[in-house]
Amino acid sequence: QVQPVESGGGSVQAGGSLRLSCAVSTLAWTNKYLAWFRQAPGKEREGVARIYTSTGATAYADSVQGRFTISQDSAKNTVYLQMNSLKPEDTAMYYCAAALRWLSGLGRPSDYNYWGQGTQVTVSS
Repeated sequence: QVQPVESGGGSVQAGGSLRLSCAVSTLAWTNKYLAWFRQAPGKEREGVARIYTSTGATAYADSVQGRFTISQDSAKNTVYLQMNSLKPEDTAMYYCAAALRWLSGLGRPSDYNYWGQGTQVTVSS
């Protein structure tokens, strides 16, 4: 059973930083898409950042471009999301997801095969 496990969420003031981690210990790491999605109350789940494990190619939502960085440590089967210059509108539950097949851009939630339980990020003004 592939089960992403997120960590690193918390509360921070606007302008601050957080680093999320997602460990996927049972996943064969090559040729996979690992992504971070987020969902705020009353809103749809949206893609934030994605990395293709074989090449390190990344994609970002316009709303986080230049502030968030997705990276991976293949030796640890872990993907990270470094979030800088956080804004109150970044407040959401953040989910890690893994896709087994090719996808375009960030993809849609339905493109992803495995999901973590989520970690809460709260940014206060």
